[in-house]
Amino acid sequence: MENLVVRYAKREELEAVNEIRKQVNEVHVKGRPDIFREDGWPFIEPFIYTRFDEENSEVIAAAIEDEIVGFAVVQYIAKPETPFNKERKYCHIEEFGVDENHRRKGIAAAMIDFIKEAARKRGFKRIELDMWEFNDGALAFYERAGLKTFRRLMECDVEAKETSE
Repeated sequence: MENLVVRYAKREELEAVNEIRKQVNEVHVKGRPDIFREDGWPFIEPFIYTRFDEENSEVIAAAIEDEIVGFAVVQYIAKPETPFNKERKYCHIEEFGVDENHRRKGIAAAMIDFIKEAARKRGFKRIELDMWEFNDGALAFYERAGLKTFRRLMECDVEAKETSE
């Protein structure tokens, strides 16, 4: 996309990043109202500043001219070997979003490419993320971007039994 720049966000851009995070939050509230609180945004909003300040996290911004049109929050995670698992070192995409007015323009693909290169430069060979199953558009994009499912988190509702007293 013409004039698109993907780079590390500046602190003064986090408010604009939060506008897109709010859009993503609303998708989650609509998609799983049984899990996500409609009134939860005031608790979620300041989190971006926490990640921005952490040593092993980055906030990535996609911008066209001076407008922030996409973002990603990534963590660089190194887990030591345990009796059960081998050592793991990976880049975790914790949050990801493109402004609803700029979707389907190649912005998300450019951000994934940036994240891959940033991970490679840090010596990480793997990128992981988790997403909600209801988000078909995100799933289709991530699969096109080369990500594949390697683990599933499953659920079922347990109906309440009637008790006789």
